[in-house]
Amino acid sequence: MSNLRCRALEDEYLDILRDLDGDADGRKLAANYLASAHPVANREGTPTWALTPKVLSSAELGILRDAAETFGRILEKVTARYLDDADFRARFGLSPELEELTRIPTGYDRLIPFARVDVLFDEETGDFTLAGAATDSSLGMTASVEVTRAVQLTEAYRRFAERHPGIETFDVTGGVIDALRETYMSWANADAGTKHPERPAVGIVDYPESATASEFADIVERLADEGVFARLVDIRDLRVEEAGGHRRLVDSQGPIACVYRRALLSEMVEKPCEGVDALVEAASRGLACVIGGFGTWPVSTNALFAVLRSDAVEDVLDHEELAFVRAHVPETHVLDRTTDLAPYLAEPERWLARPAGAYRANEAVSGASCADRDDWWRVLLGCAEEGGVVQEIGRPYRSEVVLGAPAVGDTSDRGDEPVEVENLIGLFLFRGEFGGVYARGGYDGEIGPWSNRVTVGCLVARD
Repeated sequence: MSNLRCRALEDEYLDILRDLDGDADGRKLAANYLASAHPVANREGTPTWALTPKVLSSAELGILRDAAETFGRILEKVTARYLDDADFRARFGLSPELEELTRIPTGYDRLIPFARVDVLFDEETGDFTLAGAATDSSLGMTASVEVTRAVQLTEAYRRFAERHPGIETFDVTGGVIDALRETYMSWANADAGTKHPERPAVGIVDYPESATASEFADIVERLADEGVFARLVDIRDLRVEEAGGHRRLVDSQGPIACVYRRALLSEMVEKPCEGVDALVEAASRGLACVIGGFGTWPVSTNALFAVLRSDAVEDVLDHEELAFVRAHVPETHVLDRTTDLAPYLAEPERWLARPAGAYRANEAVSGASCADRDDWWRVLLGCAEEGGVVQEIGRPYRSEVVLGAPAVGDTSDRGDEPVEVENLIGLFLFRGEFGGVYARGGYDGEIGPWSNRVTVGCLVARD
């Protein structure tokens, strides 16, 4: 597509950086900002950041927006059918315990309040392949934003912005807060008892050992600016108590009317405790609005693409959505102990294996990355044993970035020299509407997993 300008804009930014001999002063300012603000490392393991941003023009942004919102509608429809149809539910292969939790009604108007859709996007052709969806706990919501802010402190950015006035950035945290507010306002019990629809007490619930505290801090600070008391809550501290004739969800700091659940459903099952029981009771009895209910889990698993590529969705999606799936969702198959693995063993360069459970971009093994045929065979056997999937490999688009800091474990001193990375772009959806980009890349390895991972800021340069 001739109107795509992303690659040209990024090359222009690289040229400016070269003219500045790497912009050492700008790099220092950016690094100091990140050190004093919110670190960019997160649960997906991204340990470093890029001094050069992803730069999208209106054309690329339009393609990505349409892709995200189309897939968001697909996720809503698939989840609705999952809740209504036992045969359809069975295709996701969940345990009885997980399936029971996913069927607890939320009491609000959206089945999928938050999502991140990962795509492999070709900046030169506009083609894209979906890599996965995170709906149960969407990571990276502030990492790319913080790197963008850091990059904007540099001289390289100042010169680029002079050439392209009116540059825009994404307010992902604002999107989270708006979605929390609107979802809570639609909750059936929002105005009941001591709950305040405009300013509910918000608990961001997770396991501390899994939480991205820096990401939550940004949300807590912004909510405080709006007069909303929010805090990070250890799920183990939750309990249900009775006060004034009403049962309510509380932690050590008091009652919680609105839960932003970030604890993965699978982790709740693996780490049972009284707090998990309290959260389930609160959701089941409408004691608190649990945003991100439990019904978001099925479409956040690696089984999703296998379901989408099956005939089970023929009467779930419309013609345009079915065409979208065929064009952009890679062929995927759920494995079990009876599966004939020979076709996948014969073409290791075509397939990657993902474990059962939640989609994680870096939790995959490509056949091409295995040492030999026997190694790939062992991966496939393990995948089949646990009910994982094999997925056709999408080819990531490669581009150059300059690292802001060396990756942990990267022994090469790359200095100001660009590094070629494979790109993965996360597209955030808030209540079905596109709300931002989580750009990252990997180098020295296949996409699953990358040997080194890097978070990239994102700018929008309108035509």
